[in-house]
Amino acid sequence: MKILVVGGGGREHAIICKLRENKEVETVYALPGNGGMADVAICEPIAADDVENIVRFAKEKQVDYVVVAPDDPLVKGCVDALEAEGFNCFGPRANAAIIEGSKIFSKNLMKKYGIPTAAYEVFTDAEEALLYLEKSSYPTVIKADGLALGKGAVIVNSLEEARETVKSMMLDKQFGESGSRIVVEEFMEGPEVSVLAFTDGKTIKPMVSSMDHKRAHDNDEGLNTGGMGTVAPNPYYTESVAQECMEKIFLPTIRAMEKEGRLFQGCLFFGLMITKDGPKVIEYNCRFGDPETQVVLPLLKSDLLTIMQATKAGTLDQVEVEFEDKNACCVIVASDGYPLSYEKGYEITIPDEVKPNVYVAGAKLVNGKLVNNGGRVLGVVGKGDTLKEAIDTAYAMTHQVHFRNAYYRRDIGKRALQAGGEN
Repeated sequence: MKILVVGGGGREHAIICKLRENKEVETVYALPGNGGMADVAICEPIAADDVENIVRFAKEKQVDYVVVAPDDPLVKGCVDALEAEGFNCFGPRANAAIIEGSKIFSKNLMKKYGIPTAAYEVFTDAEEALLYLEKSSYPTVIKADGLALGKGAVIVNSLEEARETVKSMMLDKQFGESGSRIVVEEFMEGPEVSVLAFTDGKTIKPMVSSMDHKRAHDNDEGLNTGGMGTVAPNPYYTESVAQECMEKIFLPTIRAMEKEGRLFQGCLFFGLMITKDGPKVIEYNCRFGDPETQVVLPLLKSDLLTIMQATKAGTLDQVEVEFEDKNACCVIVASDGYPLSYEKGYEITIPDEVKPNVYVAGAKLVNGKLVNNGGRVLGVVGKGDTLKEAIDTAYAMTHQVHFRNAYYRRDIGKRALQAGGEN
């Protein structure tokens, strides 16, 4: 069986490794992939959002199955284009991917169907937004409507910060057209939880929960990033919270999408906050999270390909989705200076005994050598019977990975340990 995976980061590396556990999988292509996954996939330099050439490549190689992993191609209709040519795909069609593609759509959906989320207002005019913000209490949250590489939500602590944020999004076009419309919403407090879920549009099966670490530096300081590490499961996601989420958020969301004629089939990501009033939705993503996937999929016991196929066949209720009763920790090793400026081209050394636990994102092969080529370079994943064991294992392996300007947080999982009562 020949599989094509669209995307080129650590998330896609983790997906490919899990797919290859299925004995029917003979060949995996990655578009564009990266040099660090060249031993598990044939990488071709076609951009993940180049829908026309992705379809052409799939036809040329006569692939049997396509996994579209990133948000951009999903929102652009990559699955629609591939299915129109007869390919079986994993991932939502464009009319369902809008749940991430437009913050305004998702907020209005939640309001219409009574799904708990923060109160909000929508603005298409910068002056109107500023007038509203003059009367707002702080902190408050400003979000770009469209996709913004995970950086389109800004917590502002003063009117001055709010003015700067509105200017950069709406007038200076920091995120292009994604910021031409914005959402201003109330600031919620509480621990955050990430829950990925498989769904065929009617049945929904959540994966193990996780906790992301967005800030660049220890103690949750520094700039927001795409994620500096994750742990799973998240200790704040108790059985009672999980039950409440299923009843008030997960099932209502997929039912709402079906009622709107936007059947969601694939992986639906719920970014949640456990407030004093119960769990509320911060955001939806229409795909696997990054780096959440790197701790969730290594704990999956069931066959990933079988589950993926069931999401389009509408048979998810007949498929087992089972996870190990273990913990996992992912430490992201970045290029020093990320998320601003950083140097590239330094050789990366990964010992052979550590390599199976490393998912590579920002790297490429140059003359047969793997060098850093991005901000977040790779993720090192450890598993253990306890969270502390998983964290210790991840860091022990991280210390063995080297490149000249490598940087990583030293406190991934610290909050989770404290919340779970571990030392």
